[in-house]
Amino acid sequence: MAFSNNVPTTDQLPVVVIGAGPVGLAAAAHLVERGLELLVLEAGPSAGTAVRDWTHVRLFSPWSEVTDPAAEKLLAPTGWSRPDGSAYPTGGDWATMYLQPLADVLGDKVRYGATVTGVARAGRDRIVDSGRDEQPFTVHIRSVDGREERIIARAVIDASGTWSTPGPLGADGLPALGEKAAADRIAYRVPDLKDPAVRARYTGKRTAVVGSGASAFTALAHLAELAGDEPGTHAVWILRRGITGSTFGGGEADQLPARGALGLRAKAAVEAGHASAVTGFRTQAVERDGDRLVLVAEDGRRLDPVDEVIVLTGFRPELSFLSEVRLGLDERLQAPTALAPLIDPNVHSCGTVHPHGVNELSHPEQGVYLVGMKSYGRAPTFLAMTGYEQVRSITAAIAGDREAAERVELTLPETGVCGGAGLFEEPGAAQDSEGGGCCGAPATASGGC
Repeated sequence: MAFSNNVPTTDQLPVVVIGAGPVGLAAAAHLVERGLELLVLEAGPSAGTAVRDWTHVRLFSPWSEVTDPAAEKLLAPTGWSRPDGSAYPTGGDWATMYLQPLADVLGDKVRYGATVTGVARAGRDRIVDSGRDEQPFTVHIRSVDGREERIIARAVIDASGTWSTPGPLGADGLPALGEKAAADRIAYRVPDLKDPAVRARYTGKRTAVVGSGASAFTALAHLAELAGDEPGTHAVWILRRGITGSTFGGGEADQLPARGALGLRAKAAVEAGHASAVTGFRTQAVERDGDRLVLVAEDGRRLDPVDEVIVLTGFRPELSFLSEVRLGLDERLQAPTALAPLIDPNVHSCGTVHPHGVNELSHPEQGVYLVGMKSYGRAPTFLAMTGYEQVRSITAAIAGDREAAERVELTLPETGVCGGAGLFEEPGAAQDSEGGGCCGAPATASGGC
């Protein structure tokens, strides 16, 4: 589906949604509800491609919190019914039981194998002011066969998420020395230990787990189970801070019970001796010791050799294809400027995020929006309900219904304060922001997009 520059008016053009994940497909459902033309561009071969990378991980939010109301209305005529609202789906459940049926209903409005390589104003690079706001957007895509194409759009909703850009091992935000050379022994996702090949990789091995969020808890819990079955299996949990009362999350007080239970499982793994914790360790280098790896800290400390390393230090937005549009991003979080103080993990948890919508998600470039996990930049406090409310507000604004766009309501579970990177030098800081703070990375949050 391609459009040329001779399309008469911008409002007749489609809204292009980048990404067929939970929030991208919710945006599509809201656009359909508003009667607007749309096209969803998905780089992968199916809906929820990123979610399918963690099919084995269970969400810590129930079905009632991970489906969008407009999407449910769109699905209802097909005979679809939401699974038990109190049950907790896995990533695989979410993708096959909700996301793919939703994409199927949208039909040819979803295009697979389409990687967005650039977004710009038609005939204007980011420097040019003259006539800028009157020009539609050009969305450059590359198909799986290498063919390039340009699509003209009235607005762009980027729901591409952050899954493709995990944080590195290095404590300074850059890859540690030797990290890339040791790529064959380093993973950046929670391993699926039910997969025989993956299970064999970690069985009887000493594995370093770097991170302190929900993804790290999940990996520690899985490795602890493996250690119970397979002698010689051990996890070394590497934390950039010390262990405090909040290191393992909210526990039984967490209003997301499944997340609290996850932290308790990680704590049990340490107490049972299946995992040992190394605190205040900020990785600077990775060195080879025969077939094993040695992690070296900034202070010169060297860990005993490990066989494998699992790096779960959060995710960050991929912004390169947006280089020709004018974004207003916070210099720390890489989130929209007005949104950043509302989601700062130094201050906020999932449940203390202020209600927000189109006003907080707008940029100097009118008509382009980052939504879902991508809108949070490097902040780890995102939940699916947040993204669904974002796109409801944004689609209302695109349709010209400003009253609905500004009528933002958001109620999320309270869980205390996340300790962010800005606090790492303070004594007794709550917990590290690596790996997702209190609210986790997309693999275990209720809505990595």
